[in-house]
Amino acid sequence: MALELEHRIISELKSFKRLLSPDYPECSERDHYDDEGHNRVREGLLKITLLILRKMNQTDLANTLQTKLMPVYQQKLKSRLQDKYQRISEGMSNHGDSTRLNEIYTELYITEGGSGEVNNEHEGVAGIGKTVSVQKFILDWAEGEANQDVHFIFPLPFRELNLIQKNLSLVDLLNHLHTETKEFKSADYEDYKVMFIFDGLDEYRLHLDFQNNWSLSDVTESASVDLLLTNLIKGNLLPSALLWITSRPAAANQIPPECVDQVTEVRGFNDPQKEEYFRKRINDQSLADRIVTHIRSSRSLFIMCHIPVFCWISAAVLERMMGKAESAEIPKTLTQMFTHFLIFQTKLKTQKYDGKYEINPDQARKTILSLGKLAFEQLEKGNLIFYEEDLKESSIDVREVSVYSGVCTQIFREEFGLQLGKVYSFVHLSIQEFLAALFKLLSFSEQNTGLRNEFRSPMTSLLKREVDKALQSENGHWDLFLRFLLGLSLESNQTLLQGLLRKTVSSSDINQETAEYIKQKIRENPSPEKSLNLFHCLNELNDRSLEQEVQTYLSRTGNFRLSGVSLSAAQWMALVFVLLNSEEALDEFILSKYDLSEECLLRLLPVIKASRKAE
Repeated sequence: MALELEHRIISELKSFKRLLSPDYPECSERDHYDDEGHNRVREGLLKITLLILRKMNQTDLANTLQTKLMPVYQQKLKSRLQDKYQRISEGMSNHGDSTRLNEIYTELYITEGGSGEVNNEHEGVAGIGKTVSVQKFILDWAEGEANQDVHFIFPLPFRELNLIQKNLSLVDLLNHLHTETKEFKSADYEDYKVMFIFDGLDEYRLHLDFQNNWSLSDVTESASVDLLLTNLIKGNLLPSALLWITSRPAAANQIPPECVDQVTEVRGFNDPQKEEYFRKRINDQSLADRIVTHIRSSRSLFIMCHIPVFCWISAAVLERMMGKAESAEIPKTLTQMFTHFLIFQTKLKTQKYDGKYEINPDQARKTILSLGKLAFEQLEKGNLIFYEEDLKESSIDVREVSVYSGVCTQIFREEFGLQLGKVYSFVHLSIQEFLAALFKLLSFSEQNTGLRNEFRSPMTSLLKREVDKALQSENGHWDLFLRFLLGLSLESNQTLLQGLLRKTVSSSDINQETAEYIKQKIRENPSPEKSLNLFHCLNELNDRSLEQEVQTYLSRTGNFRLSGVSLSAAQWMALVFVLLNSEEALDEFILSKYDLSEECLLRLLPVIKASRKAE
């Protein structure tokens, strides 16, 4: 027996040596034996060998050996993740409409080693590319293209963790979501380099209680999901594991700074990447060129295109409108773009959408109202992801979800492929915000009857209240909603929606009074972030009077254009807004062109921060 064991040990050590030979073919000997006793010997010897190699500072050899002797369930995991993540569905979660990720993927502008400060601006954090970056990372690992020093990656999306109501151990949780881990032994979590990816902390319905949760270190001990997460993040549970958590900044602030090794900020697309996206997304390159030219002609649209999802929405609208020479005015504002997107997706155009059928306008209107109610109520609660009980609260029959997703193609979706239950969402937060604003307008329209001038005052009161509400929000929660609501208050946009909006609820007087109220709020000088959003709001109302007031100074040539000039607080903010919308300032901002005074430096600080280079 002893001789047999010695023979096995020598044989295994020789096989390890062969595996480390540079001439050895890239194949694994891991499946050559089914004998349980032999496998135990191999596992024990492998642990000892790896320990010795690492003590000898031969880390590369240890990693190579460990990788080549990976258990078969690693390949099973890689195959499943590759199958799951190799396609991307821009819009609906439906493989029939999906594209291979590697064909359309555009690199993102990402900065590392950030300060971790909470960014209170709305734009740049929703739909900025976090989830797609995660998908690309996982796919590259599963295909053997990158990060092969990580032995196991386990994606754990928060939208799915919300569905878990009972206590369970970390082992049980992984077994629920990744069946390959059923072959794991407890020691495997320590022996291998394991990475957990938690996507979308801002979608998690529970608050992570780092202060009061008790310590847990046993992977087989049952606890609430909240407790498992806090102990993983603190390093009490599997201290050797790597964690990657994606989140919008405000939600990320839940995590104590001492638990964070590195902050990486996804900034979306820079200017060349925006153009690259449209050229990849649109096959007709002549049409792609015309679309890029149009996007560049509207700075508000071009700036928003740093958000990949907005690029997708813009491409969907402009490819249809510019490619088929439609007579309608090409969208130049955010609200116009989303209005046309909604029209196309609900098939309300007199021209047939797909050559087969049209949706009944009354049915579409009923659907939009129901979805708008859901969008508004869940926006108030701060929810982006919905479950069956949320739909029921908004009077949506879960059995008819296919009707909603059918009428509103690529707007509302039911997520498939989850292990624990069904999850619903709008394709993007901005679509939820647009529908919420539309619901607010439709509700107002339904509640008021009679001639237009009879509800002039209530309409302006409504808009003023919403301006105040957005200003009082600490994290920009209502900023985009307000821009949409103001844009929808224009008669021109309401005319586009005449199939949904039965009567117009706007006039030039209402718009002018609202614009004056917004300018008054800018003069009261709230935070720079809030003021900038108010300028975007004025743009939606087609009011650029404050911008025009400072154009005189910007048109001057030479240095010190502002020397000796006395600007009001509102004019300073108008100057900041105009500069932030200029390519020159964002590329390289030269302060001496304006003034070197301390006041100028302080007033133009938002521009300096946003510029890639400043002097």
